[in-house]
Amino acid sequence: MNIASVFDPAFKPYGQVLAGCDSEELLRAMEAIPLPESGTAYRPGIESLEACDVFTDFRDRAYGGMPIQLGMCWGRNTKLNCLEYHRDSEVNLGTTDFVLLLARREEIEDGVLDTEKVMAFRVPAGLPVEVYATTLHYAPCQVPGEDGFRVAVVLPKGTNTEKPVFEAKSEEDRWMTARNKWLLAHPDSKEAKNGAHIGLRGLNIDIAV
Repeated sequence: MNIASVFDPAFKPYGQVLAGCDSEELLRAMEAIPLPESGTAYRPGIESLEACDVFTDFRDRAYGGMPIQLGMCWGRNTKLNCLEYHRDSEVNLGTTDFVLLLARREEIEDGVLDTEKVMAFRVPAGLPVEVYATTLHYAPCQVPGEDGFRVAVVLPKGTNTEKPVFEAKSEEDRWMTARNKWLLAHPDSKEAKNGAHIGLRGLNIDIAV
């Protein structure tokens, strides 16, 4: 699969690079958290990361002063498996280069997205990028040669926490798997086996192949 840079014009519909953030303290705090033995881990908010000075920069500059959380997705992954979206942008920053597999929400047709629509973008280490609310995304992928990845995840406060309880009144309502999280799963994924909406058709992309 071709992997483009986030500096490539092709990235513009999906997100933007954020300038002027001093991430050194945050990167050190992230590196202090050990990788899981296998698979990936995610926590919406991590106290040691939120204590870093850049937290207020993300809150005030990236989210206009709105309440945010600063967590992390970390581990080992090279596959697509699922795509999700939120009603707000997400900011990502990695301790090493990493790859985002992205598509556009408007490309969903009748609750399904063809994985041929997915594009891959490489994000340099230490560079914060905003992934727009209209962009489908999921767990980052490690680049070849890296043992794994650690990627900070900045989102509005409460995102990816317990799913609200309500009566589903639309098809989209049934895609929600957590607070402010709508998910499309590939049939081969563990999420699909756990009952998530099967909304991806085609190859379950693996950038290591």
